[in-house]
Amino acid sequence: MIVLRLKRGGAKKNPCYRIVAAEQRMRRDGRNVEELGYYHPLSNPVQFKIDEDKVKRYIANGAKATETVASFLKKQGIVAPVL
Repeated sequence: MIVLRLKRGGAKKNPCYRIVAAEQRMRRDGRNVEELGYYHPLSNPVQFKIDEDKVKRYIANGAKATETVASFLKKQGIVAPVL
């Protein structure tokens, strides 16, 4: 099953995240199917970008989102089923 989740990057104590579509069995930072956006929590103001068309396509095909990604999508006005 495809899951929309965060993939961590960046340095120690300086995280940045990519919002990705990945197979549920893969590791958190492992292979992903496609990158859908990014989230930089430590920048001021917080940077957040997502490709809404790609996300909607994955949701229509049965992908589920983690709670964190679902909350980001809700802020963008996209309702996603939660894992």
